[in-house]
Amino acid sequence: MDEALIRSLTPSVLGILVRRGADFAAAEDAVQDALVEAIRVWPDDPPRDPKGWLVTAAWRKFIDATRAETARRRREEHVEPEAGPVPDTDDTLQLYFLCAHPSLTPSSAVALTLRAVGGLTTRQIAQAYLVPEATMAQRISRAKKTVGDVRFDQPGDVATVLRVLYLVFNEGYSGDVDLAAEAIRLTRQLAGAIDHPEVAGLLALMLLHHARRASRTAPDGSLIALADQDRAKWDTELIAEGVEILQAALAQDRLGEFQAQAAIAALHADAPRAEETDWVQIVEWYDELAKLTDSPIVRLNRAVAVAEADGPRAGLKALGELDDSLPRYTAVAAYLHERDGDEQTAARLYVEAAGKASNLAEREYLTRQAARLNRQCR
Repeated sequence: MDEALIRSLTPSVLGILVRRGADFAAAEDAVQDALVEAIRVWPDDPPRDPKGWLVTAAWRKFIDATRAETARRRREEHVEPEAGPVPDTDDTLQLYFLCAHPSLTPSSAVALTLRAVGGLTTRQIAQAYLVPEATMAQRISRAKKTVGDVRFDQPGDVATVLRVLYLVFNEGYSGDVDLAAEAIRLTRQLAGAIDHPEVAGLLALMLLHHARRASRTAPDGSLIALADQDRAKWDTELIAEGVEILQAALAQDRLGEFQAQAAIAALHADAPRAEETDWVQIVEWYDELAKLTDSPIVRLNRAVAVAEADGPRAGLKALGELDDSLPRYTAVAAYLHERDGDEQTAARLYVEAAGKASNLAEREYLTRQAARLNRQCR
């Protein structure tokens, strides 16, 4: 059975139920029930029309869950004959907008997007985010109530949708769902529904980052810095696809932050060896990105690029213009001091940065850097 097909049909099936008069929360529950039924039935009895089967099954689930007889009769008048045609209307884009509604918290928007648009079960989403299933069920239930009164045909904010998808992508992998791959699938789907250079830019960025996935960690799970990664493990097909998508997006001359980030990733991917990286161009792209976002994190990353392009002293000068309370500031300072030859200061800063690290892998990496320098300073 093709679970990817089932998931890809989820948005259009949900959209059909909503257009038939079902409220979003009830429709989404009915579609989830239909998906579970499909997973059970299809292996032994695959349908000739998968989308039609899911629409029929989901609508029946919705009708069964409707208690008021008057409401039941009113809605049943609109039911298509079981063998009848399924409307071609594609509501995927509106579902993205709805699930990334500004009234939702980022975590709720992510969960609702994965369930309503991605077709994942509550259990799968809970496992991916390492929380109890009951906790995730409550989060999704609250999210559905929040957007329950939002009109389905209201225009949405593409930028909000993209940020939600980027949050999904950055979660990477845990449980039995590869969230990075799922984010790429959903972004591909969005790119097919809307011609927008920033959607293409995000897709390119995801592909370029994902292409390096196999080289990012050692067999023991420890992090490997970009400069030390085995580039033979990079997926050249994903890189080529990402670059092609990026070039088409940039040709529209409507630069956005995801396109700029993708351009930086493409320059890293283009270098056969770390020492051949075009850091001067990367600094120029960080300058463009800083204009677009005015983000201190962007300026922090730019300081590293400046150090690579113009030397560690120039990087430290750029770093000195930033707030030292920024996440990763101390880690960057440690790296730049090491590049400048001040190993004792770098070792001390690596220890300090390890204490501030947000995850175990990063903490272990920074601790190893401190230990390495302390051995050298003896």
